[in-house]
Amino acid sequence: MTLTWASGLSVAAVSTTRTSRQVLLAHRPQGTPVPADFRLVEVDVPPLTEGQVLVRNTYLALSAAMRTLMSDEDVPLPMYRVGEVLHGPALGEVVASTDPGFAPGDLVRHRSGWREHAWGPASGFLRLDPDLYPDPVAHLSSGLTAYAGLIAAGRLAAGETVLVTSAAGSVGSVAGQLARLLGAGRVIGTVGSAAKADYATGVLGYDQALDYRRGPIGDALGAAAPDGVDVVFDNVGGAQLRAAVHAARPRARIVICGALAHQAAHEPASLTVDTMAVAGKRLTVTGFTAADHPGLAAEWPARFAAWLRDGSMHLAHTRLDGLDSAVPGLLDLLAGRHTGLVVVDLRNAYH
Repeated sequence: MTLTWASGLSVAAVSTTRTSRQVLLAHRPQGTPVPADFRLVEVDVPPLTEGQVLVRNTYLALSAAMRTLMSDEDVPLPMYRVGEVLHGPALGEVVASTDPGFAPGDLVRHRSGWREHAWGPASGFLRLDPDLYPDPVAHLSSGLTAYAGLIAAGRLAAGETVLVTSAAGSVGSVAGQLARLLGAGRVIGTVGSAAKADYATGVLGYDQALDYRRGPIGDALGAAAPDGVDVVFDNVGGAQLRAAVHAARPRARIVICGALAHQAAHEPASLTVDTMAVAGKRLTVTGFTAADHPGLAAEWPARFAAWLRDGSMHLAHTRLDGLDSAVPGLLDLLAGRHTGLVVVDLRNAYH
């Protein structure tokens, strides 16, 4: 087909796309989500209007934070609505465009995952360098979060001891490797299985990985770091955060990145830490997002690409095939069955 601008400029864009599949939220989960809370539907792809693009999604990312977006909690996030398509980070290839900034074949990142095709105003899509990373999936990495957390919020110094909770997860798998590259003297992680402990030490380079399911995490952490820890990169909260506070050295920095204990419905959100220990040790507890640090965001892609290419970092991820795997994949992620970044590969949907 040929798409025409209001100005009369014509943009050639070959596309036979007429329908596309999407995943909707059918019900708000009551406790742990189940397959019946979702619905896979096929919808018509509308014609583009001026200033829009049509994208064929190639990868979409899953995360535990999506459990929170399905709830009715009062949090400052773009929540999922019952009866509407879910959203999340995704990569795709432009199929058609009526905007001068995009052309068919461009690689883009956007927030309209959970569907085979995405379309809308060009402002919702970011054009990417397809040659930046050895694997395009790296564009969906949570590495910037780990980078900003350790450098800006954690103020990691050479030789310090670092604790990363959920060490084999999307953010933790990067944070542990980064801590070592940034000069940490010892890097300890927490995980949820013996297999993940082996993965964290054997692949990700952790000095020690503690399986919190094997017994009180506080006892294990005390044995692993008898002299305490200097920086805590916490993705979990709950009991693991409480143990980290007790293990922290005076003037340690605790970086709050996530709340997996609550998001996976293992522990109540109200579980608190020992505030007397926080005060007495003069601990710094910092919540942050990567968006708080645009300077680090600008330098991260080139550093990440260099580390991936020279083998200093491993792109820890799990690939699932096809949109039909998205819901089971998310449920498995929430149950702790995956390692690293979890992505759904949609490329076979178009063959």
